[in-house]
Amino acid sequence: MRDIVIIGHKAKTNGDFSLNDLPGSAGRMDILCRCVSSALFISFGMRRDVNVNLLLLGDPDPGKIIRFEGLDLKYLNPDERSSGSLIQKALQKNAIQQYTHSTPGVWIRRGDLKSMLSEFEGRTLLYLREDGEDLREFAREIRDPIFIMGDHTGVTEEEEEQILNVGAKIISLGPISLHSNHCITLVHNELDRAESERKVSTRGTDLKGDE
Repeated sequence: MRDIVIIGHKAKTNGDFSLNDLPGSAGRMDILCRCVSSALFISFGMRRDVNVNLLLLGDPDPGKIIRFEGLDLKYLNPDERSSGSLIQKALQKNAIQQYTHSTPGVWIRRGDLKSMLSEFEGRTLLYLREDGEDLREFAREIRDPIFIMGDHTGVTEEEEEQILNVGAKIISLGPISLHSNHCITLVHNELDRAESERKVSTRGTDLKGDE
């Protein structure tokens, strides 16, 4: 299982926005929508082993978490408007401390970064930053990861402190700052390659055992 966490500092926290103006009326919700698509879609299919966790911190009611679960997700298309619509429907629910079901594979609850990170206790937390350790160097070792990244404004010092305090490892995809959705695509590519190499290696070991 792979989990992607994106912190949306400006993302609107009620459903009162236009799907025709996600950058303006929804507080750069377009960035989060692109991240959802990059995280979940492959050619002619969807990654059923991936979840996307959006932390919405914008006005008027900050502190809401929307979770897309690839295993059960329905009614999602690759365009921004489609994911924006599912986010909008989730925000129209009465968010409480426990997850409330919105549409198939989409859940919402009230929460902050600290409470979100507590959900992932015991798993591998990886925080993307340009000066971190190159993901390519240890991708084959990664199991059950959670990748944490910010939106167009990055991550605040307080948020970074919280992330590092729970044991997150700082990783890099290269020396240049990239868009969040591009980072997700690169993360998937590195892990897909690593998993393929592991399978080939395991198959080779099995064949030797049969000799």
